[in-house]
Amino acid sequence: MSKLTGQFKLRRAYDSPSPDDGQRILVDRFWPRGISKERAQLDLWLRDAAPSAELCRWFGHDVERWPEFRERYRAELDANQEALEPLLEAARQGDVTLVFGARDTAHNQAVVLKEYLEERLADADPR
Repeated sequence: MSKLTGQFKLRRAYDSPSPDDGQRILVDRFWPRGISKERAQLDLWLRDAAPSAELCRWFGHDVERWPEFRERYRAELDANQEALEPLLEAARQGDVTLVFGARDTAHNQAVVLKEYLEERLADADPR
């Protein structure tokens, strides 16, 4: 496995893209409302890296469910490692911005996914 050269960042789909975003990858199961493909300026849309539709419905962006949502989503990621490979491959080439549609920037799947990827990479780093 080649070494990563980039880092993972987070940005809402409704925020303007930045020149330092690197590859912009949408990590939502559903396309963000009211955002055109041109405005989103995405390199990739990874629906399979997002939480299941059932988990999204259960969570409903209810902050009280956040701790359990994190656990359930991480379990889904553990069971779906192949969905993460495009993200890791992109990070081998440079910075990656995980794009999400949620209004809450602290309690959404992209936050969990970024933590998960960073932990996985830290565990694999022999330093």
